[in-house]
Amino acid sequence: MKKTLSILTILLVTLFSANQLFAQSTGKIAGKVIDEKNSETLIGATVSIQGTTSGTATDVEGHYVLSGLQPGKYTVLVRYIGYQSKSISDIEVKADATTPLNITMGQSASQTLNEVVIKATYRQESTSALYAIQKNSVSISDGISSELIRKSPDKNTSDVLKRVSGTTIQDNKFVIVRGLSDRYNTASLDGAPLPSTEPNRKAFSFDIVPSSLIDNIIISKTASPDLPGDFAGGNVQILTKDIPDQNFINFSLGYSYNTQSTFKNFNTGFRSVSDYFGFDDGSRKLVDNFPTTSQIVNKQLGFTQNIQSINSLNNDFGIYNNKALPGQNYQLTVGNVKEIGENKNRFGTTIALTYRNSQNYTPDLIQNFDNYDYHNQVSKFSTNVGALANFAYSFGKNKITFKNLYNRILDDQFTYRTGANTGTSSSDNRFYAYDMLEKALFKSTIEGDHSIGSKNSKIKWNLGFSNVLNDQPDQKKVNYKQTNAGEPYYATVTNLGKENARVFSHLNENIYSGKVDYNVPVNLFTQSTFKAGVSSQYRDRTFNARFLGLVIDQNNQNYDINAILQRPIETLFGPNVIATGVYNLEELSNPTDRYDANSFTNSGYAMLDSKIGENVRIVYGLRVEKFDLKLNTEETNVDQPRVKLDNLDFLPSVNFTYALTDKANLRVAYYRTVARPEFRELAPFAYYDYELLATQQGNPNLHRTLIDNADLRYELYPSAGQIFSVSAFYKHFNGAIEPLIDDPNSSTTITYFNSKSAYVYGFEMEARKTLDFIDANTFFKNTTAYANFSVNKSRVTNPDDGVTRLETTRPLVGQSPYVINAGLLHNELDNKLSINLLFNRLGKRIFYAGGERFSSVYELPRNVLDFQVGYKVLKSKGEIKLSGSDILNQKYNFEYQLDGKPYSPSGGTTFKAYNLGSSYSLSFNYTF
Repeated sequence: MKKTLSILTILLVTLFSANQLFAQSTGKIAGKVIDEKNSETLIGATVSIQGTTSGTATDVEGHYVLSGLQPGKYTVLVRYIGYQSKSISDIEVKADATTPLNITMGQSASQTLNEVVIKATYRQESTSALYAIQKNSVSISDGISSELIRKSPDKNTSDVLKRVSGTTIQDNKFVIVRGLSDRYNTASLDGAPLPSTEPNRKAFSFDIVPSSLIDNIIISKTASPDLPGDFAGGNVQILTKDIPDQNFINFSLGYSYNTQSTFKNFNTGFRSVSDYFGFDDGSRKLVDNFPTTSQIVNKQLGFTQNIQSINSLNNDFGIYNNKALPGQNYQLTVGNVKEIGENKNRFGTTIALTYRNSQNYTPDLIQNFDNYDYHNQVSKFSTNVGALANFAYSFGKNKITFKNLYNRILDDQFTYRTGANTGTSSSDNRFYAYDMLEKALFKSTIEGDHSIGSKNSKIKWNLGFSNVLNDQPDQKKVNYKQTNAGEPYYATVTNLGKENARVFSHLNENIYSGKVDYNVPVNLFTQSTFKAGVSSQYRDRTFNARFLGLVIDQNNQNYDINAILQRPIETLFGPNVIATGVYNLEELSNPTDRYDANSFTNSGYAMLDSKIGENVRIVYGLRVEKFDLKLNTEETNVDQPRVKLDNLDFLPSVNFTYALTDKANLRVAYYRTVARPEFRELAPFAYYDYELLATQQGNPNLHRTLIDNADLRYELYPSAGQIFSVSAFYKHFNGAIEPLIDDPNSSTTITYFNSKSAYVYGFEMEARKTLDFIDANTFFKNTTAYANFSVNKSRVTNPDDGVTRLETTRPLVGQSPYVINAGLLHNELDNKLSINLLFNRLGKRIFYAGGERFSSVYELPRNVLDFQVGYKVLKSKGEIKLSGSDILNQKYNFEYQLDGKPYSPSGGTTFKAYNLGSSYSLSFNYTF
């Protein structure tokens, strides 16, 4: 990582010193040339300034740049064989700026010698291009552009995704599409698949990717053969920026205030300076010569070695009281583009560094159910550092890109819990948890895009490497118990268990991927394109965990054991006590605590994209996927590999589009997809989650899910950037993978099972419209209202395994019966002032499935209101933003419910309830 930072520093210095960054006095016109019927890019189209010799040809992505233009108004002429030429007038070019212009072209009706030139203005052509891109999408999809992201208060990708129709976010980072939890969704970054970042679930943590580095996001809700087949909700495609249209340096900084946390008491455990930069300094981890599991379990440590081993641990259990600082957010982005040679080949670079730090405090997280009546004070320190380095070279009909992303999150959480647990005959508890987690993602992708032959056939290839790291270097937990009111509190360190254990876990996963796509126009129907491709992905994971702890020797007659057990947490494991030898180092060991796994997915597909007549378009084909998985544990009483999967799946799909008018489409789709179990869902490793008060464990007997999907959608585009759509969908699951709860006793275990059957169906509506229909004055013309609304219904059948559960059927975990997103966007003062108001609400959804004793836990609805006000300053090169997030600050409530009513066999019904406070931020960004 130090070498990577050094390289990036050198690159930044080089780019800063480049005089051409500041020597621009001319402007540019840049954009894409596309087919107005199917939005395919037109390669090799001639784009020139009318009346001059200044011109260029579009590259393999249909992109062009006309540079070196003096400020003023121009007319652009576009020519392409087989298409009607087009002239676009009134294009204004400003100094040191790029005027964006995407151009649509229509095929010639006849091969005449006399050239017919279609004329349009800049405003008309910009509108037409946006229309075409929206209307000609192959599949049913929704997306959000970098422009809309910039106008929202969203700091990371997870915040952005909750604005997309039919999409919600769980735990502030995991995506749910059409009511289907993260395990039924997939994601890709720059064309290569994204791995799961979580150790205990199949999920990608979207809060890793800063929103400012995103070019656009598209969520495909229906499958086509060229998309991965392992999703049912949505395929989230994130594209980062590569070749900029012009040179720039952008710097931004921001600070945030949380009404519940900032400048309030903030308790933490041990902290090193490196924590502020997202890296543990190594003082929490086990030393290299730490005793092996075998040595500790078999009691092979002598008196001196026992003490030395204990002293090698980080035994700082101090509680440090500070004031929570405001949130901080810094970003530096440098973009550079250089034209090379007479053909004006382009080499572009985009480099970004990001830093975020937040300190949040939850004063009273309530857990009141069954035997538990707990109150938690939670302090969470979070640091996110990231770097992006993208390079691209476009030459002739070819383009090569090399994209790199590194991101690291350090979350350090301190929890102080008080309250009764009648299941352990205690009148009160004082529980301390010091929980630090490091997550890192490195992703590198090299991609080539080439146009070949006279028909402009395309070959696109992609090679990717990703590394995911998930480290828990020393999760420390200690509980003090008071048996009867008025009696002393004693530390429960007389044995090793879930209340007295230190967890050291390490997860490392490497992902290698590659794919090749080929498409060629063919003479079939009115217009057709044949596309075929192959892809491969290999994943290799290693995981190990150790459960260690200090157990006091109650038989030691030389010391007052009760006096030691009453020591405060800060001195309970003090050096003077450890030196006496009264503590023994012990370890809970299980052969399932370590596993290694790999999977190999090989795919191939063939498809046709056919235009039939003027109104009909059909995209149809077949995808075949071969999936192999092996998972090994250290268990000796079962055959290895512990898990082996071998599946061959044929996945057909068809997307039918009928153009009702120039502005309206009717879409129908059918497709088959799969959902495969994640490594963690298969691994029999058991882990106690002190926040859930439950043990999580995988099921080696899981198999993949087959899903049949059907969609129907009507969409209307009244004008550019505006939409009205209505959708309906149905999904049937054969062997749906769902959580299963084992709770006959006081301790609960969460595992997984394959349901015999499950289904989900729903309705979606989306609208985006300017308010000029109310009044034609400027205010309403500059105001846009947008909303999306979805209604979902699902049902899954619990297993028929002889266990009598409270619920025979229930909704899918994470599925909301309805989702509402709405907003108002207003621009004023020649677009210098922007105001954005956003609202979100989702219906109650299952957070935690029920079992024999307990019903399911539902997350109850809450209203979320956000806003942002932005004002451009310093000749519009700078912008000041004031943002507010969750300004209503309604409580998060998680409640046991059965048949729509609160339920619990004893005690309260609140699984957990808390507030996170409202956040207000002030930021400034400036572009040189």
